[in-house]
Amino acid sequence: MKETPFVLDLHTHTLVSGHAYGTIREMAQAAAEKGLEVLGITEHAPGIPGTVHPFYYTNLKAVPRELFGVTILNGCEINVLDEGELSLKDKYMTYMDYAIVGIHRQCYTDAGREKNTDNLIRCMEHPLVRFVSHPDDDHTPLNYERLVRAAKELNVALEVNENSLRKKPGSRINIRENYKTMLRLCLEYDVPVFVSSDAHDPTKVARFDVSRGMLAEAGYDESLVLNTSAEKLWAFLGHQLAEK
Repeated sequence: MKETPFVLDLHTHTLVSGHAYGTIREMAQAAAEKGLEVLGITEHAPGIPGTVHPFYYTNLKAVPRELFGVTILNGCEINVLDEGELSLKDKYMTYMDYAIVGIHRQCYTDAGREKNTDNLIRCMEHPLVRFVSHPDDDHTPLNYERLVRAAKELNVALEVNENSLRKKPGSRINIRENYKTMLRLCLEYDVPVFVSSDAHDPTKVARFDVSRGMLAEAGYDESLVLNTSAEKLWAFLGHQLAEK
């Protein structure tokens, strides 16, 4: 059976993040060449070494809404901090189309499975947070039953991250097992997922192969995968894009 094309990639980084290597235009051109309709640029928030100053987000109106025929969305990958706080203030988040939250060990101390889950869910409660990045690493373990039920309640989508699945063995722990558990629960609770390249270079935009294999292995219901339709994404976001 022919695969349904994935037409959006919502979690990518440009050189502004400090450890990525393409400009917005280079990323957009790569997205166009690979048939994407929507590209999300989500620079790292404070807490990741070398990333952009928060003032950057106040001028997102300077970024064209369309490049090379691809709709450009402006977001941010915001860090979960040790007490469940977000690493970016509300006054900067209002300029974005959406926010992604995720745990990064550069700015988070493992507090055990239940407290880690508490902290992540607390961040998911912010109204601009619509996505969770790479909830897959047992360096900071999570309770997936609680996470998925919270995602359902808060209308937040959970990510299958291609970059995580391609990491060297040992850099992240139990990734595949954790994704299988998460996807099984997402099916049970009817929670949407999104697949992201987490590209840090234009050559990696729209790279989904390993993730698609994971979805197929899990027998995942395609109707719950946001990547298959821009219209599905707009319905999920449920609001106008940030004014430019």
